[in-house]
Parts: sequence; structure tokens; C-alpha cells
Amino acid sequence: MVDALKIVVTDPIVSRFESRFRELAAGFEWHFVADLQAKEQSSRIAEADVLVCSKLAPEDAQQCQARLVHVTGSGTDRVALQQLPATTGIATTSHHERSIAEYVLMAILAHERRLFEVTAELREGTWKTVATDQSVPMFRTFKDLTVGFIGLGGIGAKTSAAVSALGAKAIAVRRNPSTPSEADQKLAWVKSMEHLPELLETSDVVVLCLPLTDETRGLIGAEQLELMRKDALLVNVSRGPIIDAQALIAALEQRIIGGAALDVWWDAPNGTKAPELTRQLAAHPRVIATPHYSGHARNTFESRVDEICENILAFTALPGSLSAAPATDS
Repeated sequence: MVDALKIVVTDPIVSRFESRFRELAAGFEWHFVADLQAKEQSSRIAEADVLVCSKLAPEDAQQCQARLVHVTGSGTDRVALQQLPATTGIATTSHHERSIAEYVLMAILAHERRLFEVTAELREGTWKTVATDQSVPMFRTFKDLTVGFIGLGGIGAKTSAAVSALGAKAIAVRRNPSTPSEADQKLAWVKSMEHLPELLETSDVVVLCLPLTDETRGLIGAEQLELMRKDALLVNVSRGPIIDAQALIAALEQRIIGGAALDVWWDAPNGTKAPELTRQLAAHPRVIATPHYSGHARNTFESRVDEICENILAFTALPGSLSAAPATDS
């Protein structure tokens, strides 16, 4: 019998599903090390045949000899891919599209109906509606809205289908507009990134759902925000640095845009303590602020665990992929 492959899991979120991992991929030598000190965790990473992680520091990647590194999300911007051996296979997973689409719907509804504002008023004992105060605006339904998507991958496709089903007009810009997809059938138009100004000018809601790259960093700055409608909502479920933070603060203070729903940020928290920039924006009355949790549905992680196990089993079955095979129970 060959030795069982050593699989090291450093991601603290999927580690909650340890029993599911062990059940779906039985016979491997599983090590869940998220709770270990950094030095001990680094030692385990260096010994792994397969590494399951959400992030990987350059110094750990340099010592990592795993033949497969499976990232527990769709983004690899926190994984030092360049420092890994050239022979290391890389896999990612997502399954968060529906959860994030529902988050975007929630944010649009909360913004349009001034959910937090009217809740605060009632807490103070003030009952303000169009029936009691002529200054109160009437809200719009999805049928009245044009929702623009910057990026049209899995999240953009799922969310555009959701808003379209509720009656909104959906439009999009993306890097390769000539590549047809099922999502295109639900959109009024899909154009190249050169048409970003047109999308910004015509959208009541702008949704960012594209990866962070050198090209997308700072994509939404003062110039782009100036093009948006005065009552428009900017929703970011991608990565914080796609937006120029200071330009966004200025746009909110000067009422250049109607508001922002931010689930992603520019700096990482210190444990459970939010960064200063996050706290500053979260305090703004026209900002919906959440701690990067839009995809955190239970079925998101259950599905990720299932796919990770399927991929590990498939990878180990490839000829020459790994030097050892999973042990049997006999």
C-alpha cells in the first residue's frame, strides 16, 4: 500500500466542513491547520502534497512543494502564484453567484426604498411618507430601473438574469463583447469596455463584478463618477481597489451620485476590527456597508467543498499527477 496523500487545509471557513471533506474524499491524510500559529502552519504547508487555501504568502509559496494548490474561491489575487513551482497545478472554485446576486437585489431595494433612513426616522418617532410629507420622494420598482454591469462573468450573468426577471433593463460592458453567452439573451445590450462612459451615463444602478487586475485597478475614479446619474447607486461586489476610494468619498459628500453599496474594501481587517477607511465610509448615511459577506451562504461553501473534493480525486487519478494514491480502508 502506498502512503496516503497529505492534504493541508489552511482556509478557516471551509475548515468548518472538516467532516464533509473527510467523508467525500476518504482515505487521504487530512490536516486542518487554520488554528495553528503562523510558523507551524508554514511548516505544514511545506509538507503538503495538496494545499487547500484562500491565501498564500510569497514566503510560504516558495517553500510549497504541493502538486496541486486548490484555492477556495474564484480569485487568486491573495495567492502568490508566481512563487509556486512551475509544476504545481492550480484550481479555483466559486458557487457564490446566486448568493451575491441576491445581495445585489437586496442593496438595490434598500437604496430605492431608503430602508435605513426611514428605519432611523421611525426609531426617533417620525412617520414620514408621501402621505404625510410632500418632500418625501416616491421610490422606483425594478421595472423603472436600468442596471449596468461592468463585467459579465458568473456573478454578472446570474445577477443580470435576476434583475431582468424583475423587470429591469440590464446592460453591460465587458472585455470580450463578441463572445456570446446565455446572459446576453437577457440584456438590452453588451458592449466593449470602451463604452463604459455610455453605461455610466444611462444606468440607475452600476454593478462592479470584474476581477482586480492592473487594468481594472482604479477603473472607477472621479471622471467616471461624474458621468453617473445624481441618484445612481454604485454596487461593488468585486474588489475594493477597482474604485478610487477618495474619489468615491468626494462623490458621496458632493452628492455626485446617490449612494454606494460596498461589500469589498481596500484594506483587510485586523481580526474583527474594521479598517479606518471602511469605518469612514460605513458611517456615511448613503452607504450600505457589509464585511465582504455577500457570498457567504451555507450552500456556497458546501458546494465549494464538494467541488474541491471532486477535483482532488480527479487530479490524483491522472497518470503521473501525484506520486501517491489515496489509501483504502482495507
